[in-house]
Amino acid sequence: MYVDSHCHLSFPELHSQLDAIRRAMADAQVDRALCICTALEEFPEVHALALRYDNFWATAGVHPDNEGVREPTVDELIALAQLPRVVGIGETGLDYYRLNGRSIDAMEWQRERFRVHIRSARATAKPLVIHTRSASADTLAILREEGGGAVGGVFHCFTETREVAQAALDLGFHISFSGILTFKNAEDLREVARLVPLDRCLIETDSPYLAPVPYRGKLNSPAYVPWVSRQIAALKGCSDEAVAEATSRNFERLFGVPATPAGG
Repeated sequence: MYVDSHCHLSFPELHSQLDAIRRAMADAQVDRALCICTALEEFPEVHALALRYDNFWATAGVHPDNEGVREPTVDELIALAQLPRVVGIGETGLDYYRLNGRSIDAMEWQRERFRVHIRSARATAKPLVIHTRSASADTLAILREEGGGAVGGVFHCFTETREVAQAALDLGFHISFSGILTFKNAEDLREVARLVPLDRCLIETDSPYLAPVPYRGKLNSPAYVPWVSRQIAALKGCSDEAVAEATSRNFERLFGVPATPAGG
């Protein structure tokens, strides 16, 4: 019924509990999940999850915040994207939130890494999984410069303004909402969720982070993604089932995955 479009099941705190997590997902009717790669060094574990479980898929990419890791090349990302069950490029983008005393000009390495991902996505026709934090103007500018709208994708764990959401939609991207949408202080984000058409919405956990209310502060899990769906349903005045159905179909179209899982 539900799809978690962004989670990090290769992270140790979740990977060590995978059997229990999968049981909880089944109980919560979360039938599919996209396992997100954040470093090339991590990719073998992420990909192994997608190969082992036929209701998991994988992406290939290097998170913008990751330093001291192997830099991707276009050719390497193209090769990874062609492996079985790899359905997207990322997560990638820009993050200026923690500059650690550096100027934005000094973050050119992030911008070049982002361009590499966009070029790889265009070469493979795989959608982009976009992370942007305190960097929305540059994120949108580079997507336009590099033709990112030609492949589209999703702005994951969206926390930006209505204006940024509209710009992303105009470029052809989807918007994914996480447990942040349920937080007491997230009224501005809830206004954004009201704006985004249901046929362009995805839901996610970004687990192990950002557990939704009523689990805020605890370890997050794909089993909690229904709470995001219910919040969107309340904001849009429709049923939870309608949100689950729409976001599942959106996920299938965007990432080219089957309409129903083959099993577990």
